[in-house]
Amino acid sequence: MVIFGTSLLAICFVVGMYLGDLLGVALGVKANVGGVGLAMILLIFAKMWLESKKLMPKATEAGVGYWGAMYIPIVVAMAAQQNVVVALKGGWVALIAAVVAFALCACCIALLSRTGKRGEPLPPLDPAILADAPGIR
Repeated sequence: MVIFGTSLLAICFVVGMYLGDLLGVALGVKANVGGVGLAMILLIFAKMWLESKKLMPKATEAGVGYWGAMYIPIVVAMAAQQNVVVALKGGWVALIAAVVAFALCACCIALLSRTGKRGEPLPPLDPAILADAPGIR
């Protein structure tokens, strides 16, 4: 059921927040560092693991899919509750975290673009479809 997907998210959220608090303590910052992001990563891995073990019914997958679609609003809402001033007073931690996250994303994008199969280009658009589309000329 959808509620199972929500409970899976709740478990991942609690574990992610705990790990974020531990990371904050390890870095010497009196704030949660990346707890919501860690929770969403845990949710992705939990979903993949459950699907590989055939333990993810369609209704549960719908609950997880719902929260996956809500990722951005959840992160924005949870980040608004974080004590950003304390995190920035922790020194270079915020800047280092941003640079490392950017570098990892850039490396992952480069790796995926180099290892992916080259597909066929999309066919050209049919002029009849363009004529029927409002606002597109």
